[in-house]
Parts: sequence; structure tokens; C-alpha cells
Amino acid sequence: MSSPPVVVIVGRPNVGKSTLFNRLTGTRRALVHDLPGLTRDRIVADTRSPDGRTLTLVDTGGLLLHEDEHYLRLIRSQAETALTDADLVLFLVDGESGPLPEDHEIADYIRSLGRPALLVVNKADCSDVELGAHEFHALGLGNPVVISAEHAIGISELWDALEGYLAGSLAPAEEAVAEAPGDQVQVAIIGRPNVGKSSLLNRIVGEPRVLVSPRPGTTRDAVDVALERGGQHFLFVDTAGIRRKGRTDRGPEVLSVMMARRHLERAELCLLVVDAVEGITSQDAHVAGYAWESGRALVLVFNKWDLISDRTRRRAELEEQVAEGLKFLHQAPVVFLSALTGRGVQRLFPAMDQLHRAFRRRTSTGELNRVLRDAWARRPPPAAGTQAPALYYAVQSGEAPPAYILFTSLVRNPHFSYRRYLENVLRQSFGLAGVPIRVIIRGRER
Repeated sequence: MSSPPVVVIVGRPNVGKSTLFNRLTGTRRALVHDLPGLTRDRIVADTRSPDGRTLTLVDTGGLLLHEDEHYLRLIRSQAETALTDADLVLFLVDGESGPLPEDHEIADYIRSLGRPALLVVNKADCSDVELGAHEFHALGLGNPVVISAEHAIGISELWDALEGYLAGSLAPAEEAVAEAPGDQVQVAIIGRPNVGKSSLLNRIVGEPRVLVSPRPGTTRDAVDVALERGGQHFLFVDTAGIRRKGRTDRGPEVLSVMMARRHLERAELCLLVVDAVEGITSQDAHVAGYAWESGRALVLVFNKWDLISDRTRRRAELEEQVAEGLKFLHQAPVVFLSALTGRGVQRLFPAMDQLHRAFRRRTSTGELNRVLRDAWARRPPPAAGTQAPALYYAVQSGEAPPAYILFTSLVRNPHFSYRRYLENVLRQSFGLAGVPIRVIIRGRER
């Protein structure tokens, strides 16, 4: 079956592209803020038209063709890449401001690509916008559709126009669903700002899918990229750098971190990227702890390994830092790599495969009870009275991550360190290194 048609939303900064993207996809995937240039990477999502057919929608950063500021060059390259794959360009303009010179430049650029384009005038909720829409005929892209992305005005007319342009190429939704992989592994790439998360994603997928810059905070939106390798389907999510609340600026960064945490909780596995040169910092520990408490399995990735000269000594130092600062990640999979050169990146996939199987592991009740009874006998919990506490039986109550319930004769819950002891026994016995475990101890009612 052919893939769904691709519709790319373009326009100058702050005309409402991300608001329209969210409106048409029925999601809140793209960040929305009144700061121009908030969107930097291209955001991709499949959506359905009102008659149930599927198309792929792409949100891009604001186009300013002749500006040479650092981020604007990177944003422009992302938008241009998206336009090369477009079946239809949805050119969004601001009806309140009228056609500006930048709009004319973008219209000329779209025509030079030879792509079909639909002109859309946004902010119809503002006074006189609909009356002034005729001014946009000067852009030479035909009759515009007048909408308000924020207030859902004119959206049905926009869908009618889209279907008119894409007649015959829209994929039936039921066929698209049938083609979707049944066991897609969702992997979030997390870490503090400027450790190389976006560079790693680009290296994994083999193309400059997301913006890369030496400036911290380049990534704002969470970017999804699907990849198939060895018959396994992955969905990688590059997230904004997560910092503690006290060290997060107001405005866009707060929104970015909030979205990063939301997407982290949607994933099963996390690649925690750490700068091998700087080593593990308190911010790295904060990000790791957040993912662990959210129940995500973790691969510890030390990036920038190409900058290390004495690798044997540095490896030992980093392992010691993990043992001291990230005790809960003891024996978790560790990969040393360079996103810049690509060396070591291939080791990620075996580590992710092993971790994913452990994350979804189901243990038989007999084997579980054998292991826990041995651990209980070797080190029973402190007794409240003269009679030694008994472990009646245990069951696995959930997976992804694994969860276990122990039924005991205890009158009160033991100290958390005892539960930690049992978690470590289970992790070592069943190959669950890097996987958070939930152990619930139920005692006898008084």
C-alpha cells in the first residue's frame, strides 16, 4: 500500500502554524506560545480527514528566507527538507497583518519548488480579516481559505479544500491501521541540555532529522522518528533537555520541559545521554531519577567518547560515578559512543532489545516463589514479636515494568531497605538490570 500523502505547513514566524497543526491532528504535539520562532524542528503526525482518510501532517519552523541568524538558518534547512517530500504545501499567513514582503518571498519560493500549494489566511476571529482576505490574491497562489486555528473557524472548509487537492491520494484509515507495526518499541532520548541527544537521534536514523547546535536548549518540541531495524519497529523521541524547576527559565523552556516529561512517560525505554567528558552531574541524576520513578527502563549512554584519550581510566571513573550517584542504575546497560563519529552507536540496538524483553518479562509463579523464598530465608525481615514472619506466596501482578505482590504474616511493612533488597534479588535472578521493579508487601490484618 502506498504511504499517506504528506501535507507540510509553512509560513513566516508566529502566524499560527503549530496551533493549526494541533487543531488538524487533534493533539497537543506542537508547542504553542506567542514567542516567534518557538518551533524549530519539523513535527510529524498522521491524522484523519472528516471522511476517515489518512494523511501525514508536518509542522515546520517559521521561514525567513534571507535572515542569517544562527537558529533561523537551521530552521530553514529543516523546513526545506520537509518541502522536498511534500505532496501539498499548506501556506499559512496572518490575516490580521495582511500580506508582508516575507509572505511574497515564501510564495515565490513555493512556486519555484513546483509543489501544489493551498493558501490559508489565519486569525479569522479578528475584526475585518475575512473582508481583507482578498489582498492575499497578490501572492499568486489562488483563492485563500479563511480560518481561525485557535477558535476552529473555517476548519471544515479547510478540510474540504485539502481533500479537493489530494483527491485520489488520501489513504483509507483502515488500511493505514492494518499496516502499523504491532510491537513498536517507544524509546525516549533524555538528558540535560547540550549532551548530544539530537546528534544521537540523527546518527541513529542516518539523516539530519532534528536541529543540532552547540547552544543549550536548541530542541524545544519533542520529535518522533519511526525506524525499523532487523524486523523490530522503533519510535524514537528526541526530547528537550530536562533541568530542575529552579534552573528552568520561564516561558518556552518551561513548556519544553513539560512536554519532554510527558513524552518520557509515554515511552517504555529511555536512553539517558550523559556527557562523558563532564561525567555525571546532579542534573543527570535528577533526570535519571525522574525516568526511574516514572517506571521507564534505562540504557545509560556516555556520549562524546571520541574526546576521551585515556578511555580505560575514564571508563573506570565513570563506573565509579554511577555506583555513587546512580545506585539504582547499578548493572544497567551502559554504552560508550560518539554521536559525532558514529562509533559505538550500533551497540545501542542489542542493549535496547535486551532491555525491552526484560521490561516486558513475565515470570512463572513457581519460579518467582522459589527465588523469593530463598531470599526470605537467607535474610528474613525483622520480627515484631517472637514468631518469625512468614512469606505465604508471591505473584507477578503486572509487567512493563514488572510488579510483584508478596503475601506475608507481617503486621507492619518492613523498612524500605528490605523491599530494596528483594528488588535487587529479583533483578539479579531474572536479568532485570536497568528495569525498575515494583514490590508490594502485604501483611496480615490485625
